[in-house]
Amino acid sequence: MSSHKQIEDKWRSRWEAARVFEADPDPKREKVFVTFPYPYMNGPLHVGHAFTASRVDVYARFRRMQGYNVLWPWGWHWTGQPLLGASQRVAKGDEAFIRVLREVDGVPEEELRKFVDPLYMAQYYTNEGRQIARRIGFSVDWRREFTTVWPTYQKFIEWQYANLREKGYVTKGTHPVVWCPKDKSPTGDHDRQVGEGVTPEDYTLIKYKLDERTFLPAATFRPETIFGVTNMWINPDAEYVEASVNGENWIISKEAAEKLKEQERAIEVKRAFKGRELIGKTFENPVTHKRFPILPGWFVDSKTATGVVYSVPAHAPFDWLALRDLQRNPAALKEFGVDAEVVLAIKPISLIKVEGYGDFPAVEIVEQMGIKDQHDPKADEATKVLYKKEFHGGVLKDNCGDYSGKTVREVKDALIRDFKSIGVADSMYDLPEPVSCRCMTPCVVKVLSDQWFLNYSDAAWKAQAKAAVAQMHIYPETAKPWFVTVIDWLKEWACARTTGFGTPLPWGKGWIIETLSDSTLYMAFYTVNKHIRQNDIKPESLTREVFDYIFLGKGDRSELSKVSSINIELLNAMREEFLYWYPLDLRNSAKELVPNHLTFCIFHHAAMFPPELWPRAMGVNGMLMIEGKQMHKSKGNFITMKGAVDKYGADATRCALLLGAEGMDDPDWRAENVADIRGKFEGLLGFAGGILAAHKDPKVTSLERWLESRLQRRISEVTVGLEELKTRTALQAALFDTWNDIRYYIQRCGKADSATLNQAVKVWLKLLAPFAPYLCEELWSQSGESGFISVAAWPKLDGTKVDVEAEERENFIADIIEDTLNILRATKISPKRVCFYTAAPWKWLVYQKVLEKAALAETKMNEVMKAIAADPALKPHMKEAAGLVPRVMKTLTKLPTERKTNLQKFGALPEQEIVQSAAVFLKDRFNAEVSVFNEEDKERYDPKQRAVMAMPMQPAIFIE
Repeated sequence: MSSHKQIEDKWRSRWEAARVFEADPDPKREKVFVTFPYPYMNGPLHVGHAFTASRVDVYARFRRMQGYNVLWPWGWHWTGQPLLGASQRVAKGDEAFIRVLREVDGVPEEELRKFVDPLYMAQYYTNEGRQIARRIGFSVDWRREFTTVWPTYQKFIEWQYANLREKGYVTKGTHPVVWCPKDKSPTGDHDRQVGEGVTPEDYTLIKYKLDERTFLPAATFRPETIFGVTNMWINPDAEYVEASVNGENWIISKEAAEKLKEQERAIEVKRAFKGRELIGKTFENPVTHKRFPILPGWFVDSKTATGVVYSVPAHAPFDWLALRDLQRNPAALKEFGVDAEVVLAIKPISLIKVEGYGDFPAVEIVEQMGIKDQHDPKADEATKVLYKKEFHGGVLKDNCGDYSGKTVREVKDALIRDFKSIGVADSMYDLPEPVSCRCMTPCVVKVLSDQWFLNYSDAAWKAQAKAAVAQMHIYPETAKPWFVTVIDWLKEWACARTTGFGTPLPWGKGWIIETLSDSTLYMAFYTVNKHIRQNDIKPESLTREVFDYIFLGKGDRSELSKVSSINIELLNAMREEFLYWYPLDLRNSAKELVPNHLTFCIFHHAAMFPPELWPRAMGVNGMLMIEGKQMHKSKGNFITMKGAVDKYGADATRCALLLGAEGMDDPDWRAENVADIRGKFEGLLGFAGGILAAHKDPKVTSLERWLESRLQRRISEVTVGLEELKTRTALQAALFDTWNDIRYYIQRCGKADSATLNQAVKVWLKLLAPFAPYLCEELWSQSGESGFISVAAWPKLDGTKVDVEAEERENFIADIIEDTLNILRATKISPKRVCFYTAAPWKWLVYQKVLEKAALAETKMNEVMKAIAADPALKPHMKEAAGLVPRVMKTLTKLPTERKTNLQKFGALPEQEIVQSAAVFLKDRFNAEVSVFNEEDKERYDPKQRAVMAMPMQPAIFIE
């Protein structure tokens, strides 16, 4: 038997020789254009890539077999900081990082030395990536390949941004960005080592007075709670500074002073001191003018915002817990010289009325959740629950001045505005979680002026993006509201940085378009890159006017041809090719890209193209886990695509991944499961190969009709599953359910030589081909069929082959097997003889009456008995019928609706004949003699008088 590698090499070389997956416009065929986000080339492709891309490939192969002209192109992302950061770590001799490259990525020693050149590193991983993408069987048109640093691609990006700027979507302004102090550049999501998806948060600073000349700015998201202040928390062990901030005297944490320097503040640090210096002092609330004590709060993180926290124990669980902890242990105050009575006298001040709670919601929720102290992780959950409830439904009480009687939600913005206007509030930005650049430098928030942004805040642009989402299919449908939410909250996005690779901003010297901003519209570039490469079109020929013609239909071809030196025919061919393939039919990616790349893609298509060219569908899948843990290269929890394919084979790798999850659930790569799939495929090769090689008996019995009918169901399940991108559901039906049907048929027949079975296996291979293309090509070549299964016609549902009676006959056999096995398990009998007693004809009449009433939702006992009494044939059995009807009704409640509908389509099943025809099969199954009688047979063998218990579809059983 050939190894999986031999089979893969053979069929891959044949596909490539025949150019099976190269797609050109064909006006006679409907097209399908699918894409997968081009991967970053600062490392090898891994099984996470394999999972997402396998979903795309399965869909592409399925549509190709359906007769569509399918294009799946591929590119490589070299833009941004990731490559530069990785290369710099090699150049610095970062041994831990180099060991990972050597041991996990499998980079040879002689290649590692060359990784000090980031472009060499990128080319190495690109070459490796292309090879493994081909080996795993992705049906890609490689003629359209590019990297994001190719000059021709950069001309496309320049064209895109020139148009966006002209439309007003790229603007210059002052906005907060995540900033790398080392690179002196904005750090987008994909330029980060840690903290992808983290965005700056806007804190309101309430300027509490320490004395007449000094402020204690406390950061908050809930400025309305100023009316419930009872004290302030300062970390006694943290370092604070007294500093001049834009001419005002502030006390803030040392870290806050450094952060504010990046936020257009004039900072002059006068002195540094430990927080304990402030403990025991008092401060003034600038609104109520009351004074309160400053207490030690070890939970205060000086790295978060200003390091100054005001306390509202009635409405903030952490504040109540910290206060309660001090009140329970007043001895902790001795070292600060604070009188315990000061703390014991503090009582929560209620200021928000919220449904479901009394005056002190924080106190109540702490009790309800059984939170022990301020270090209990449940305190975080309590805070989120309460803050959300108060923001959306809270009403400010009478002690809130002019804001009394208003909801928190409606008053918040006005309150901030008012407080700033009277000088009692300010603001600052901070990051809610740590963020590190790819160069390993911790990032901060910087307020950038004269910076170029994509203006995702533009209301008209948001409306267009929402219109695009509304007309799209999103798989799964539950992801659709997520896209709308992202569109709503997206704000200005810094679209350029000063370091890394990429396209220079056409009008901004020294700026490079960043990683997530040059990857939004490139699917259009795939459509014409084939022509650019084949005709060696130079970058200087690809002017804005040329791309305007190709993608927007603007301009005069003749004039463009003269200016660009691109002949008219080629210009026309590129324009026609773009219009043939667009719009994009499916883009599939992991869910981590919904808050950025996928939504950006929608925005940019809406901005650049008319609605008829907007994407038609997007698929979103989960994030792959490895053995139940998050995939992480530095922790060794990482599997390359090459490593998986080398060990398990392409088909087993693809299918194990696809069986892991669908929708947005996270799949889990388990080595044991992958090995099991590999073993199953090895068995399937021999199993199906044996059937295809066997003699083909043309007989057609009820069993053959059953097999053909079951196959129609599998065709429908797999087809619908793939149309809806439910790849796990479709593969489950294609692989396991169909295999079980075929095995059952063979067991029932006792042999595997029918022509019907031979044809069924061919259909089975077609259903499985999108998932396991190599195995199916190998078996297809043994079937006597010509050509590649990869382009064979997809099976179509044939309603004439659906035989519900044949299926119910086998359902009946399956049911009596299960009933018999249940008795054997309960009694632990080793049977010598099994007797079945089928129901009398009159019982079938009762059964049909109950079925009819069930279809009309009239399965009440009195309604059924009326129908029975009206049937002359049943009058002699009224007494027995009264006892039978409840049993039948109970049995039918367990039957699926589809089966109940099927049973109505024909009269009584010939149960006795069905069991007799299966006697040999049943004898083998039970290892016992099998007899069957009708309950009205006078000569029946029935020592325990079981026959009277027989019901339609549920024969009575006696075992000895």
